[in-house]
Amino acid sequence: MNRFIGNRQFYKSVFAIALPIMIQNGISNFVNMLDNLMVGRIGTEQLSGVSIVNDLMFVYQLCLFGAISGAGIFTAQYFGQGNTDGVRETFRIKVMICGIIMILGIGIFSLKDRTIISYYLHEGSETGNLAATLEYGHTYMMLMLAGLFPQAAEFVYSSTLRETGETVIPMRASLAAVFINLVLNYILIYGKLGFPVLGVAGAAIATVISRVVQALIVIIWTHRHRDIKPYIIGAYNTMRVSGTLVRKIAVTGLPLVLNEFLWSFGIVLQKQSYSTRGLAVVAGLNINSTFFNVFAICFIAFGDAVAIMVGHLLGAGKMKEAKETGLKINVFVTFSCIIVGSILYMVAGLLPELYNTTAEVKALASDFLRVTGLMMPLFGLCHSLYFTIRAGGKTFITFLFDSAFLMTIGVPLAYVLTRYTSIDIVSIYAICEGTALIKVFIGFAISASGVWMQNIVE
Repeated sequence: MNRFIGNRQFYKSVFAIALPIMIQNGISNFVNMLDNLMVGRIGTEQLSGVSIVNDLMFVYQLCLFGAISGAGIFTAQYFGQGNTDGVRETFRIKVMICGIIMILGIGIFSLKDRTIISYYLHEGSETGNLAATLEYGHTYMMLMLAGLFPQAAEFVYSSTLRETGETVIPMRASLAAVFINLVLNYILIYGKLGFPVLGVAGAAIATVISRVVQALIVIIWTHRHRDIKPYIIGAYNTMRVSGTLVRKIAVTGLPLVLNEFLWSFGIVLQKQSYSTRGLAVVAGLNINSTFFNVFAICFIAFGDAVAIMVGHLLGAGKMKEAKETGLKINVFVTFSCIIVGSILYMVAGLLPELYNTTAEVKALASDFLRVTGLMMPLFGLCHSLYFTIRAGGKTFITFLFDSAFLMTIGVPLAYVLTRYTSIDIVSIYAICEGTALIKVFIGFAISASGVWMQNIVE
């Protein structure tokens, strides 16, 4: 049993990393839920338009995440090795890569937003005005573009802080941002304190302002604490980096960037397939995703914990301890998600009642939430296994495990079932999400083999 369950000191170490991240994600997702409820109280078209744009922004965010993750593996291992120069160079590489992704994101979203949003708009349900949904989505997208730069900057600084052992400051920045976002949403969406009623435009403006604040907090704190974060000293004196390191990060990181892009794009394609069953499905899935993000905070945080802890051990050459640490966290995540998923299943019928939408949307959302609750242990274990395997730097394996699996199985399955069968949409959703069981078996086989373990900074 010692292989699967750690001692008290082990879990103290895990929670020292995971708890601040969990609090940050928990409050952030809870406030995002309140934001979603505020928009949902306006109407179904507004809710659906904002939901579609947020799905598209999700692709951008995961591209940023993938871009910094490749360099982040080296950051964690350099930090474990005590190599400040190595951490500084990985920081510079993150800045350059995220800058390129930001420019691409602004270009694509500003030129093609109406075309992309239209792919989600289909007849097939009793709910919603498609033309109005398109206009609300366009308005929200144009304003959200202003938040792409501060979001990219925050990703660079916060990820490096976490990888070098500082998880509290990113948490505080996130808390400040979500509080500002919540207050401004209330004021601007509904026109309080003398402000005009801005609706979805107000939601976008509040989000952009909150992201600027979040970025400024982590940037200013890092530069004011050079004594404990020496990698930031001279970080911008030059953007020249070691060609050897760039090649190593490219080999490690490109599969991660490609993985995050294809995975997020695959999720978008799946939702687009689901949307062919009507606008009510789009709204129902949005409600499901909103509450899932709140309940998923436990396994998201432990994914970061396993990546950081295993990365530090691998960088220090402690291979056996790294493998045992990954296994223990994977087991803990599974049991945690059984409890959390059970709670979500039990309250699934109550949560959609908080929205000002149709009975059709509420019924679909409740059914989607029940399926999500049942699948929660599979989702959590897949997430934890992914980060365990990724910590070793063999990112091509994680690419096959994650996005290649989704694009070759999940996306085609959703496409075929929604267009060529008469199966109801809830059953289709359950079938597609249930493929996570296959991933669990694959992930355990890879994890147990140890093929993923390597010291990439030695």
